[in-house]
Amino acid sequence: MAPRAPQPWWRDMVETGDHLQYIAVRNRVAAQIFASTLRVGDRLPSERQLEEGFGAARGTIREALNQLEAEGLIYRRDRSGWYVSPPPIVYDPTRWEGFMGYVEAQGRTPKTETLSKQEIPATPYLAGLFGVALESPLFAIRRLRSIDGRAVLVERIIVDPAMAPGLLEHSLDLSLTSVLKSHYGVSVSRNKVSMKPFALLGDDAETLRVRSGAPGLSVIRVSFDPAGRIVEYDEESWRHDSVTVCVDIRVNMGSE
Repeated sequence: MAPRAPQPWWRDMVETGDHLQYIAVRNRVAAQIFASTLRVGDRLPSERQLEEGFGAARGTIREALNQLEAEGLIYRRDRSGWYVSPPPIVYDPTRWEGFMGYVEAQGRTPKTETLSKQEIPATPYLAGLFGVALESPLFAIRRLRSIDGRAVLVERIIVDPAMAPGLLEHSLDLSLTSVLKSHYGVSVSRNKVSMKPFALLGDDAETLRVRSGAPGLSVIRVSFDPAGRIVEYDEESWRHDSVTVCVDIRVNMGSE
């Protein structure tokens, strides 16, 4: 008699012990990821398979999957299921290198797609920021940026037309900084960056193919030229599982 084939890992019943059942399911799936039984890009069994294999209710399975998503271990593709997340890109806001450069430097493949570029009237906030009259024309650019074919952030960039007339006529699918420097002689000497966790909503969530309300990281950057003029105002909305912020700070050990 031929030996029975081993059962897939999700066919093992979950022993909860002192844990809530969804935590036990989460732990079993996470263990397979950490052991590389499930590798980056692998598709998880369907919710129905997990439900039947673990002997757990559908709600329990979804709680476990949502927990794993919140931890950045898995992500959902529309109408396709759950997949093991790739490692996040490392982002150092103190460095001058742009998205294309620091992603390539980490052995990954970046891509930028311009979603829209238009002229908009300055809001009270933007008018004050750029030092222009209320409702003065400003350039607004919205772009989608991807790593290894996976959408990771949506950005909205504002530029004063007085600094770069005709900017919207250029292709902006690569480096905006390079376009500003090569065509307009505008360079960036200082960035002011602020970051905070937030929820991805509306168009941004849809563009990144995440559920509305999914966790994200908001990065707002204001860039200045050597004369102190604002070159661009940039709002970035990142998937929370796609980026790790890392800053290398040198400490002055001199006497106080």
